[in-house]
Amino acid sequence: MVSLTTSSLLFTTLFILSAVQPAFAYTWGFPYGSQKIRGVNLGGWLVLEPWITPTLFDATGDSRIVDEYTFCQYQDRTKAAAALKLHWDTWITEQDFKDIAAAGLNHVRLPIGYWAWDVSGGEPYIQGQLAYLNKAVTWAQKYNLKVIVDLHGVPGSQNGFDNSGQRLSNGPTWHQKQSNIDRSNAVIKRIADQFKDMTGIVPAIGALNEPAGWYGSQMMNVVRQFWHDSYGNIRWPYGSSRTSNTVLIISDAFQPGSYWSGFMSYPGWEGVILDTHIYQVFDNALVAWSEDQHIKGICGRTGDLASSGLWTMVGEWSPARTDCAKYLNGRGVGARYDGTYPGSTRVGSCTGFTGKASTFSAGYKTFLRKFWEAQTITYEKERGWVQWTWKAEQADEWSYQAGLKNGWIPQNPTNRQYPNICN
Repeated sequence: MVSLTTSSLLFTTLFILSAVQPAFAYTWGFPYGSQKIRGVNLGGWLVLEPWITPTLFDATGDSRIVDEYTFCQYQDRTKAAAALKLHWDTWITEQDFKDIAAAGLNHVRLPIGYWAWDVSGGEPYIQGQLAYLNKAVTWAQKYNLKVIVDLHGVPGSQNGFDNSGQRLSNGPTWHQKQSNIDRSNAVIKRIADQFKDMTGIVPAIGALNEPAGWYGSQMMNVVRQFWHDSYGNIRWPYGSSRTSNTVLIISDAFQPGSYWSGFMSYPGWEGVILDTHIYQVFDNALVAWSEDQHIKGICGRTGDLASSGLWTMVGEWSPARTDCAKYLNGRGVGARYDGTYPGSTRVGSCTGFTGKASTFSAGYKTFLRKFWEAQTITYEKERGWVQWTWKAEQADEWSYQAGLKNGWIPQNPTNRQYPNICN
């Protein structure tokens, strides 16, 4: 078990200092209290995910390569580095930022792993991501977009998923070693220091994506302390003399909103946003829902979103109604919907639910539009939303870009065809 007392004295001091800060002392880089977050994730760019770019993984010809860790571990290093550079140069470009802004969005959330800053102990990761992070910030400034820099993976993995950089069959180990926590805090400090005077472009930092809260207190005790530590590191990057205007985003760690009621709340804590992720496809029961059940299920989330008392955003969600996308559950892993996922019961065929939009029926596209609107309407009852994800090679139902092109996402995100869908 990790010791959680190392910084308790520091944060008692910071809590007292922040408690006397009046709310009007801060000028956030985006008016989170009065305007809605409308954004998109740049998934699969600076953290590889097999389902977003399956061709990158299939090209290796090695079934052991299931995440960015093994992508760098199990193939020639020069070959891996060349493939990564080509991917970084082409997957997201300035044109994407231009298109995102033209679509009426105001935020991009940019996942990035700890290894962009810190590789040690024989870890195989290849670095080079920071140059692209800097490009992203430059492009965002040019097109008046806000960047949420999101720490998506930490040493030992916080969830065991490939989206953390390392897929682990026995689950995450991040929370089991103080050295992992220390390295994570050091990375957060570096991110906060880089952007502390750039809050007009990078108004918020996500301290850690999706820690596996279902492991119970052994994980959640570490997570809660990490949020306290991150508050000090992000909101107090100048030391104890003054705070920054950078907002801290904390993950709900798969806990209900009510779990976080009273946690890091005002007064005493300023500039904290709770990030929840809402999907209805990673569960045997939910993936079997009808179209109407999916929509009603989303419309019924309003109470949970409000229950924490914190500013709350939905930082990941999708109009997809199945888990059929190739490798969505991991490279070499099947889907619940068609019964190829271990322990699942077949609901139906995946044909027509994933792939290119040209294979989607008119009825399915209508559902995607309704589901998209139901979600954005519901999430805007709180602080707003950031859809997962901007692009995907072979899964248009997940792609904001494809939704714009094919009509189930409006060019202006406030245009509604079904404004009363949740009534």
